[in-house]
Amino acid sequence: MIKVLDAPLKGVGEFFAMTLDTMASFGAIFRQGREFVDQSWFIARVSMLATVLVAIPFTVLVSFTLNILLREIGAADLSGAAAALGAVTQVGPMVTVLIVAGAGATAICADLGARTIREEIDAMEVLGIDPIKRLVVPRVAASTFVALLLNGLVCTIGILGGFLFSVLLQGVNPGAFVDGITLITGLGELVLAEIKAGLFGMLAGLVACYKGLYVRGGPKDVGNAVNETVVFAFMALFVVNTILTAIGVQILNA
Repeated sequence: MIKVLDAPLKGVGEFFAMTLDTMASFGAIFRQGREFVDQSWFIARVSMLATVLVAIPFTVLVSFTLNILLREIGAADLSGAAAALGAVTQVGPMVTVLIVAGAGATAICADLGARTIREEIDAMEVLGIDPIKRLVVPRVAASTFVALLLNGLVCTIGILGGFLFSVLLQGVNPGAFVDGITLITGLGELVLAEIKAGLFGMLAGLVACYKGLYVRGGPKDVGNAVNETVVFAFMALFVVNTILTAIGVQILNA
């Protein structure tokens, strides 16, 4: 039984060790400004279109479902409040989870995994270059930064999409919709959503860098590491989302 757990426990230990090294070396981001910009653009490029394509169906689904419920209880004028609450507190962070883990993190893992199997990482260490400072820190910082931007984009698409769908297709009064946007969604909810998105981006970046740096074998193993990155990132991010949502509700309602 203990031998069965050796590999998973070793992996958890290596991941936390890399995470601590990354946090301790985060000041290196100021010396890796160009790499940070390049990685931010790289992640944004592979994530932007996917974010828009995923955010629109989520928006339509949430608005359609909530508007039906509000009509049934005679509160259709509150559709703006419902759309804003859904977009900011749930749709934004959840779509960010899907895109950052499914597009950005996999791209990072594939890049670092290819470097690892070509022994570029070993060569850097021989030359005295720390891979954590040179490669991991700018990628984790870029993943966090892009996740914050994507969350803002999804929230904007969510509210605008909810407005268009509700007003044009479900006959909601446009003035009532706009008036209700800030009814129950304010700065606190927006800050909580941005905190979620930032942590999601950081965690996805850490998982991707770990799987990329610790891959062993050949190209097939890099593909397996990319698949594992998606699974592990989704699992971790959904757990973190649940915990942060529970904590945020308690703080905002205190």
